Amino acid sequence: MADIKCKHIKDDGTPCGAFAMTGGEFCFFHNPDIDEAEKKQAQTKGGANRALTIKEGLPAIPVKAPSDAITLLNDTIDRVRGGTLDIRVANCIGVLTGHLLKAFEVADLTNKVEFIEQVIIEKRAGYKRRG
Repeated sequence: MADIKCKHIKDDGTPCGAFAMTGGEFCFFHNPDIDEAEKKQAQTKGGANRALTIKEGLPAIPVKAPSDAITLLNDTIDRVRGGTLDIRVANCIGVLTGHLLKAFEVADLTNKVEFIEQVIIEKRAGYKRRG
């Protein structure tokens, strides 16, 4: 079944764009069967629910090597699936872990390049002494 868009047309002539409530033609805020006080209360409560506060800190999971990211992500997944970690926090952890893994990758590549450069310098110095 396709999602139905709200039938409300805004003052500027554009459609609302929100999805209609299940079995209806309008979204919650444009539904004429819902009184304005209930809409206002939902809007106020919804705005308050957007703010995220973490009541307890999560235990530290040091990520000193790429393999440690597996432990961090497993813990995060378990907490989300168990309903003890807000999905927005989990998404943030996922994004930051991705950045951290990229930093490990760049650092490793930099170390390899520096090693190769050092080998080349030593080889050149050895050839100059012989030649």
